[in-house]
Amino acid sequence: MDKVIIFDTTLRDGEQAPGAALSSEQKLEIAYQLENLGVDVIEAGFPIASPDDFKAVDLVSRSIKNGSVCGLARCLKQDIQAARDSLKKAKHPRMHIFLATSKIHLKYKFKKPQDQILDLARQATRMARNWCADIEFSPEDATRTDRDFLFRVVETAIACGARTINIPDTVGYSYPQEIHSLIEDIINNVPNINKAVLSIHCHDDLGMAVANSLSAVLAGCRQVHCTINGIGERAGNASLEELVMALKTRRDAFKKITTGINTKEIFRTSRLVSTLTGFLVAPNKAIVGKNAFAHESGIHQDAVIKKRSTYEIMNPKTVGVDKSQIVLGKHSGSHALSKRLEKLGFKFSREKIGVIFKQFKRLADKKKEVFDDDLIALAEEETKPKHKNYELASIKVTTGTNITPEAIVKIRHRNKICESSSSGDGPVDACYRAVDKITKIKVRLINYKIEAITIGKDAQGLVRVEVSARGRQLSGRGSSTDILEASVKAYLDALNKI
Repeated sequence: MDKVIIFDTTLRDGEQAPGAALSSEQKLEIAYQLENLGVDVIEAGFPIASPDDFKAVDLVSRSIKNGSVCGLARCLKQDIQAARDSLKKAKHPRMHIFLATSKIHLKYKFKKPQDQILDLARQATRMARNWCADIEFSPEDATRTDRDFLFRVVETAIACGARTINIPDTVGYSYPQEIHSLIEDIINNVPNINKAVLSIHCHDDLGMAVANSLSAVLAGCRQVHCTINGIGERAGNASLEELVMALKTRRDAFKKITTGINTKEIFRTSRLVSTLTGFLVAPNKAIVGKNAFAHESGIHQDAVIKKRSTYEIMNPKTVGVDKSQIVLGKHSGSHALSKRLEKLGFKFSREKIGVIFKQFKRLADKKKEVFDDDLIALAEEETKPKHKNYELASIKVTTGTNITPEAIVKIRHRNKICESSSSGDGPVDACYRAVDKITKIKVRLINYKIEAITIGKDAQGLVRVEVSARGRQLSGRGSSTDILEASVKAYLDALNKI
């Protein structure tokens, strides 16, 4: 097998995302998890940037045993010295030096001609190599660099001791075919390229960081820079989880290519980085998003229940997710509903499922997602004794600050719609008084209790009431996303038992 080295820069380039600052202790916590994940190289920071960045590289260097620990440096003596000092305790130290090479950077950033840039690359690589055996060199903004000049810079860096040459698409400007062509040209035009590992570093400004990285692998790169959850400067970096799972899932395209990543640790690592940076993972994020293995469409749910691989190209367990999710919503089908009810302990006939399904659809139209507790409420409504002498048809309530609540209630009674209105101390009281006018039953409310069945603004409310009528004490319950509707349903449920 041909191994692709996974170079994780979450703690350096990832932390450069605005708002993602990490303390040295937080970086160490993530580094331990990256070690569990099986990352080959951990770029722990930019030692010259700040005292805490220096401390982070030093801490990670002292603690990580199974992979290389890397510190970043510009091609400046003070940067290289800081990187050297921070990496002193590393079991496998690597120094990553970089120097801009594109025309736009040379003109506006350095104001230096190409020959002087070559001299800087030569001097810095030799200096770094004298202090560290494992040197990685990056010609910054390589994808916008004149190719002939890029070949000269790469050849010079290798000749001076660089063991890895990293090609950065620094501003996410390139696209897959162009990356493939560039890597092939480097391999074909740099005489000593066989003495170094060729690497790729892609940003996501045009949304192609992962595609560009994979294209580079197909062209011959055997190291990939990436970050957890794709965090990084501006639009971010190539996402580790997407890269690794693409290589693992598409064995047909990436023949005999492997990584050392323990993919079962991906989800755990994603959540840790999200928690410590405060960057939430988008629900639709590939591999680690909440919806990555979730299905709401009835067509999809039916097929996934029969055969998971119909709509899932990877097993969720391979990335550390316990199982697929059948999310019940307005697009779900009766098959998925029936299966979920069975898991919740309810076994209904096909006819009963049909009745519950209609109620479920009405509820799903009001809510983004129907939870298990919602389903239990629907199932309990269907299993409780049916006393349909009085059935709610509709309610209309007017209420507000400094307004006496007014309710208009319509009830279906013996195939007729009966209507009444009333005011009350509150909207629920107004509704109950209107119901009393229709039923003409003397009722005393003993207890009223409301609770949310599920979470969120669109949660169903469950109302339980106890009433005293005709010498009997009766209870009733009702549920709805509208608490007034739930209240009237509960009241009628109690009255129907008389």
